Amino acid sequence: MHSPGSSPHDGPSSSLATPSKRKPVGAATGIHSRQNSGNPPPGPDHKRAKLTNPFDRGVSRMSKVLGKRPEIVDQTKSTSFQPCKGAKKLVIKNLRAAPQGDDLERYYNVTKEGLIDALQSIFDQKQPRQPLERLYRGVEDLCRHGASKELYEALQERCEAYLKNDLFRSIVAEANSSSINTLRSTYKHWVIWNSQSTIIRSIFSYLDRSFLLRSKDSLQINDMAITLFRRTVFLSSPSGPNPGAKSLAGMCDLVDYDRRGDTRFDTALLRDSISMLNVLNIYGKSFEPRFLKASKSYFEEFAEEQSTTSLKSYISSCEKLLAREDYRCTAYNFDSTTKRQLMESAHTILVQNYSEKLLDGGSIGKLLDENAVESMKALYDLLRLSGIQKQLRQPWEEYIKEAGSAIVNDTSRGDEMVVRLLEFRRSLDLMIRDAFNRDDEFTYSMRQAFGSFINDRKVQSSWKTGTSKVGEMIAKYIDMLLRGGLKTLPKSLLSDVKDRVDAEQSGQASTGDEDAELDRQLDHALELFRFIEGKDVFEAFYKQDLARRLLMGRSASADAERSMLAKLKNECGSNFTHNLEQMFRDQQIARDEMTSYKAWCEGNGHAMKDLDLNVNILSAAAWPTYPDTQLVLPDNIANQIEHFEKYYINKHTGRRLTWKHSLANCVVKARFKKGAKELLVSAYQAVVLTFFNTIEYNSTGFIAYNAISTATGLTGPDLDRTLQSLACGKYRVLTKHPKGRDVNPSDTFTINNAFADPKYRVKINQVQLKETKEENQETHERVAQDRQFECQAAIVRIMKSRKTMTHANLVAEVINQTKTRGAIEPAEIKKNIEKLIEKDYLEREGSSYTYLA
Repeated sequence: MHSPGSSPHDGPSSSLATPSKRKPVGAATGIHSRQNSGNPPPGPDHKRAKLTNPFDRGVSRMSKVLGKRPEIVDQTKSTSFQPCKGAKKLVIKNLRAAPQGDDLERYYNVTKEGLIDALQSIFDQKQPRQPLERLYRGVEDLCRHGASKELYEALQERCEAYLKNDLFRSIVAEANSSSINTLRSTYKHWVIWNSQSTIIRSIFSYLDRSFLLRSKDSLQINDMAITLFRRTVFLSSPSGPNPGAKSLAGMCDLVDYDRRGDTRFDTALLRDSISMLNVLNIYGKSFEPRFLKASKSYFEEFAEEQSTTSLKSYISSCEKLLAREDYRCTAYNFDSTTKRQLMESAHTILVQNYSEKLLDGGSIGKLLDENAVESMKALYDLLRLSGIQKQLRQPWEEYIKEAGSAIVNDTSRGDEMVVRLLEFRRSLDLMIRDAFNRDDEFTYSMRQAFGSFINDRKVQSSWKTGTSKVGEMIAKYIDMLLRGGLKTLPKSLLSDVKDRVDAEQSGQASTGDEDAELDRQLDHALELFRFIEGKDVFEAFYKQDLARRLLMGRSASADAERSMLAKLKNECGSNFTHNLEQMFRDQQIARDEMTSYKAWCEGNGHAMKDLDLNVNILSAAAWPTYPDTQLVLPDNIANQIEHFEKYYINKHTGRRLTWKHSLANCVVKARFKKGAKELLVSAYQAVVLTFFNTIEYNSTGFIAYNAISTATGLTGPDLDRTLQSLACGKYRVLTKHPKGRDVNPSDTFTINNAFADPKYRVKINQVQLKETKEENQETHERVAQDRQFECQAAIVRIMKSRKTMTHANLVAEVINQTKTRGAIEPAEIKKNIEKLIEKDYLEREGSSYTYLA
């Protein structure tokens, strides 16, 4: 480390002057020097006696040790203090003479040569011969001398010459013909140049801070180093190919290797090369366009190759490709604008250009049939990123209509219709939740599609009922739920973990609770009910099923019954549930009536001993209509019924009781060889069984079909169903001869004394709970007839308020007012208008109708 006043060389006898005004290191002034032989300043305070006596010297030393002055000092004796004697002047050695002009110029030249020599050493990757601080001081001296610009130009010239000659040739020599090797060589020499420029910048930092910081025409040393490297390697080529262009091609090749899974891919080289381009500031202008162009070509090739595969495979391939592209841009420090443009290009080529394949209805239908949630989620994400996810609604809606219509029109599996529809709806809900991110537009499309195929006219024609078959099946499904509970449902309809979490987050009861899960399943059934336009069919069948559950005590939960009634009331209004609520009230009234009757019997000595009679009194207007049947009852039962009827008529004057034995049920005690049993049977079954107690077997031991019919009063289908349930069903308490599934008038029957069952009470009255084809058809016909009456009533109401209307307007208004009860064809409306004209309610005037008061 040299001082400004010394030579750049280390010789001790140099006589060169220094231009620096700083004081030489080690120079002293007379004021601050102290000599042992010098005279002290005059004054009495500075006189000190000379101690010649050895004793006194000992005392003095002792006093110093003890920190005390001697008590007696002899001032008369001579001392060593002699004023006005000693050195009379101060001599300063090595005083330099004033510098001469020639010596100063020679110093600057030598300094410049030393700096140039240091640069060459740095370029040769060697340590400069002079210390870096001495070189730094030389740069400072030159800058203070006013040679900053000259020094900068010399530095720039030397750096540029080194880059164009040595470094450039070295890059080309190591690169060979491979673009990857060229990139590797370019980055290697960039690292070398970067370390060299760092040393140069440290030596010339004074030039950087003093001259270049304020200069508008000259770059700072760091910027100059970057610019020269960029200009030499990437922007110009003295001879042969441009290594910069090949390096950029090598970077694109590295990306291509990664895309194709080539083992030649070098992760570190790609990451470091991206950083190099960012430092050189050529990433956006040179690399990005080339990279995006190469990527576009690759995407087009990839899409064309994958387009021949299935939709599921294409979606999976695109998803993986986009994930890899996104990861690469992030992992290797690609610019955010590059990533955005790259992903936009990929979406355009892979998604928008192949949207027909992605939105193909048949292919999407296969994915939905397979319940491929992951593939549908990937498809939705692809379309969403390209902004065309709404186009997925059309094939989604078409698939729902097609699949739903197939379920509803399947006449061979009518009993499974609602379960299949709910499973189908469940799968669609899960698809919306897990694949479509709960997109409300797809939920709306699903509802539109359900409403379309459920109310399709072709559905009614395939079932040949003339009314809504779906409404009937929904009513029967709800009846199954309310009779059997959750055990009647397939597991696919039950709630999963996500449903329970959603229920808890929304403040509802957890679906893990059985009652809450049953309530949820009823809600799902009501969702299908909402799509139905003809709700009168549902009302008719629901009323019949409710009557059976109430009269036979088959409801699984009274709370569930009341909850369902409240849901229907909230959905359709009080008019819809008025009769249903009356049925529940009748049940309570009947229980009170029987309590009063039994108390009256006990008070009058008519207590029932052998027979426990329970009568349900129903209001005919609220309950379904049932046919009257003739039944020959056993004497004890007939007497009890007659006794109750007298009591009731005396209590309620003006009322008339009509007995509906088809709805009655009872418990019959039977004794078989293997033990006694209690048989829970219908009234028809009980009459047939008790008949065997009152007759004597003929010589062959069999009772004929006609004999049973005569004794019980049952005929036709009622007798056939009753005998079939007793002799051909699961529990065969009678034996039919000959054996078979059908009952014929020529058959004979006997008691099956070998009947056995592990249960003491055996239910055989299941036949009562089943609806016959005739009853089903009668219900549909009754609903259709009621629609005609409702149509006529709507026409009269409309014309009474409007007085005059055209045919088209009247038909449209009638359809609008009756659509909630059931859709009516315009042809049927026209027939009802003609009937009202015949009854003088309306009058035709041209194409209009006039109301007649």
